[in-house]
Amino acid sequence: MKAIIPVAGAGAKLRPHTYTQPKALIPIAGKTILSFIVDQLHEAGINEFVFIVGYLGEKIKEYVLQTYPDLTTHFVFQNERQGTGHAIELTKNIVGDDEVFIALGDTICEYDIKEVMDSPCSMLGVKKVDNPGNFGVATINEEGFIEQLVEKPSIPKSNMALVGIYKIKEGMLLYECLHEMFSHQLKPNTDYNLTDALDCMVKKGVKMKSFKVKNWFDCGKKETLLESNATMLKKTGGNVPAEHSYKDCIIIQPVSIADGCQISHSIIGPHVAIGANTTIKHSIVRDSIIGSYTNLYEVVLDNSLIGSDASVKGLSRSLNIGDNTEIDFG
Repeated sequence: MKAIIPVAGAGAKLRPHTYTQPKALIPIAGKTILSFIVDQLHEAGINEFVFIVGYLGEKIKEYVLQTYPDLTTHFVFQNERQGTGHAIELTKNIVGDDEVFIALGDTICEYDIKEVMDSPCSMLGVKKVDNPGNFGVATINEEGFIEQLVEKPSIPKSNMALVGIYKIKEGMLLYECLHEMFSHQLKPNTDYNLTDALDCMVKKGVKMKSFKVKNWFDCGKKETLLESNATMLKKTGGNVPAEHSYKDCIIIQPVSIADGCQISHSIIGPHVAIGANTTIKHSIVRDSIIGSYTNLYEVVLDNSLIGSDASVKGLSRSLNIGDNTEIDFG
């Protein structure tokens, strides 16, 4: 079985970070979003991966080749972003009629992957949501099989959203449905959606079963990325180098600190992930993600997302304050 991971999106909701860094390489809880996905699938036994890249695709390729030298990897460039259906169709010559596992490159989920891999039929990951009109939606019968799939319906018949995880056993039929969609120009909005091709497969009699994910971590925008970072840190317990010399510091777990960091006279945590070789002095940081090779000095950060190679310096104040005084520096 091959795994397809589309990572060609521009990540507009995470700008300015995604001007220079692909969304899939944004750090979370001490790893990149992409590493969470690849590690999960590799541990389940998948050794061959197809990455669909576009915007800043060379950075994705460089990262994958350096981080996973033992995997069999292919890189397909999606020069024109016309939706997930268009992206998957570009992999036809690599995948052929094999079984395929598709995981969207910004989707981190917790689920029983062994159950999914061992299932004799195709499987689609779903989760109940409050706003199904923003997602691909699955109508499911009592046995858990898919009856219909609709992308962003105006009047949803179900509140079970597709989370972006698909195990497809009928690879050849998937590409046939994609080709049929393109040949008939079934393009309702501006994109060719994978959801429409999967619904085509259901109409042709393919048995697709749904499985519910335990957790679905949204990494699409700053606020939800920070929430996901905090949740993942709680689950993993964080990671602080065993041998470190953070002078006069208080570390409030869970925290993840990469190697090579110099931290002194600061309070770090909870829910903070810090990239490699970052320097923090005389600062307080909580509920934040800090990139690599960044310098923080005399700052107080809360719910912040700081990129790599950044420098933030606060104001130094000298005060002589008497009794019954209130000061708010904003």
